[in-house]
Amino acid sequence: MKTIGVVGCGLMGRGIVEVSAASGYQVVVREINSDLLDGGLKAIRQSVDRAVAKGKRSEEEGEALTSRIVGTTDLAELAACDLVIEAIVEDLDAKTALYSELENHLSPAAILASNTSSLTVTQLAASTQRPDRFIGIHFFNPVPVMKLVEIVTTLMVDPNTVTRVSDYVESLGKRSIECKDNSGFIVNRLLVPYLLDAIRAYENGFGSLEDIDEGMKLGCGHPMGPFVLLDFIGLDTIYNIAEIMFDEYRETRFAPPPLLKQMVQAGHLGRKSGRGFYDYG
Repeated sequence: MKTIGVVGCGLMGRGIVEVSAASGYQVVVREINSDLLDGGLKAIRQSVDRAVAKGKRSEEEGEALTSRIVGTTDLAELAACDLVIEAIVEDLDAKTALYSELENHLSPAAILASNTSSLTVTQLAASTQRPDRFIGIHFFNPVPVMKLVEIVTTLMVDPNTVTRVSDYVESLGKRSIECKDNSGFIVNRLLVPYLLDAIRAYENGFGSLEDIDEGMKLGCGHPMGPFVLLDFIGLDTIYNIAEIMFDEYRETRFAPPPLLKQMVQAGHLGRKSGRGFYDYG
């Protein structure tokens, strides 16, 4: 692989763009309008500048990295890509509509992948004309820092596709684990019920936010407590993932607690809104 395409220049997409360009790939990133594209590219530049300021990259490396990135609002610009990773909103209809349009521009040999964190990859692959060259590549936030990538396979995927994608992930300096295609895969299938249980424990008066967080940090060695993590991920993101997983499994442990739903409705989404379980004002 020489050229990587990324659709979506939000939090996850721009992280994928940065690590791919840092590993020597030419990268084409597409957003739906110039404002979102400019905002995403600016965030990448700021991330690279921070790395340079901390001595993690030289100025020359930073300039070379950004020179390998091309931004566009036109899907046709992805035509030369060997691998295209979709990193848009976690919505089935939006993703399948994108694939339908995108495949008009891709070469027959190109691999199409989704960074979905909760939708089943099989239903996404089945909506395309290349289920043998469709795969899940689930990065974790923040992408430049987190070492893990989940590679999600289906009954339809060609083994050569899995090998090529595994090689790509390793070339980024990441560690990959191969997952069966179940909603939430490995990490979120274990993590999301834990986070929802923490909210239920708080709702039921088991302890304060601070004490529950301290308990999990000091008692289990977690780097952060569940409520700090919820605010970092985004309460709307967790709510949407939980809804998708509950719809898939129909188990109460995946059902969003009432408090989570109310906070999302109130706009208390965590760090990104300035207020979640904690106040960041």
